[in-house]
Amino acid sequence: MRRRVRVLVVDDAVAIRATVSDTLSEDPDIEVVGTAPNGRIALAKLERLSPDVVILDIEMPELDGLQTLLEIRRTYPTLPVIMFSTYTERGAAATLDALSLGATDYVTKPSVTDAARGMGAVRDELVRKVKGVAAEVLAPPPGRKEPFPTATRGAGVTGRRRQGNPWLVAIGASTGGPNALTTILAALPADFPAPVVVVQHMPPLFTRLLARRLDAACALKVREAVDGAIVAPGDVWVARGDWHMEVARRETAVHLSTHRQPPQHSCRPAVDVLLRSAAESYGRYALAVVLTGMGRDGLRGCEEIRARGGEVFVQDEASSVVWSMPGYVAAAGLAGRVIPVEDMASEIVRHVAGDDEPTLVRRGA
Repeated sequence: MRRRVRVLVVDDAVAIRATVSDTLSEDPDIEVVGTAPNGRIALAKLERLSPDVVILDIEMPELDGLQTLLEIRRTYPTLPVIMFSTYTERGAAATLDALSLGATDYVTKPSVTDAARGMGAVRDELVRKVKGVAAEVLAPPPGRKEPFPTATRGAGVTGRRRQGNPWLVAIGASTGGPNALTTILAALPADFPAPVVVVQHMPPLFTRLLARRLDAACALKVREAVDGAIVAPGDVWVARGDWHMEVARRETAVHLSTHRQPPQHSCRPAVDVLLRSAAESYGRYALAVVLTGMGRDGLRGCEEIRARGGEVFVQDEASSVVWSMPGYVAAAGLAGRVIPVEDMASEIVRHVAGDDEPTLVRRGA
């Protein structure tokens, strides 16, 4: 039966604990079952309270958020943990550290210099993410393991050889995306013959730090998007936070275009914006890769990719933190292949090289 999501709020600031607790408690689907002023007390309460989600501050006395997260993951490897960090460079870097250590997602709190933003501005995001990472609590699957049907091959795959053709790989991700991107991009070879463009749902500053970290982990050159930059094989471009990114042909070259047109699916950058432009500029030589994430961003873009003869890969359910973005694409019959994240890079390489036979297709768990 449907029940409320049980939340434990961990923050050393009394005012923040109270505000977050009151904000979440206003939603009828959420129950705040406890609070804690630091990680040590939070760990002592976990077994007794059995929360569905933990909201965890990063900077705390005695046991900070990163240390607490490590301890939670040792005992509760699948318990959703949402980091609640300040929107500063230090906070962004710590948040990315937390995501690499197994945090499920994050929400940024207002900094001292951003007081006008207020807690009211983060309420919707906080509630949405709590519900998103605990979706099965709110709506358990009715008698089946998979919330969406999986696809093994989609229509329009011709088996043609593609050696020497001008491919583009366009990747979209949200919740769980930074780790998935690291797994995939780090496994692409230095001589990968196609450009890669990435939309990860993240705010400004976070995307710049993410691009730097990916660049350090990868053989390919990874940079945050620059308007007008030429899209060349072997380059990886990450969309800037709060800016849409598109690709556009100009005479003999393809360039990046960044702009601040209205958000789509409440997102800027949006995956759909990128994929539509990829479909228009690359046609059948566009490969869309939709990774773990909440919502439906990417679905319409994949429709256009397939309509123009391009291909779509999605991450499988078992390796996704949230199988919503890839799941909706699979449910619509648009996914040519449903692939575990650890196998995605090799399948991308194989596809761009011209080998269309799927050898690693698996069903979501």
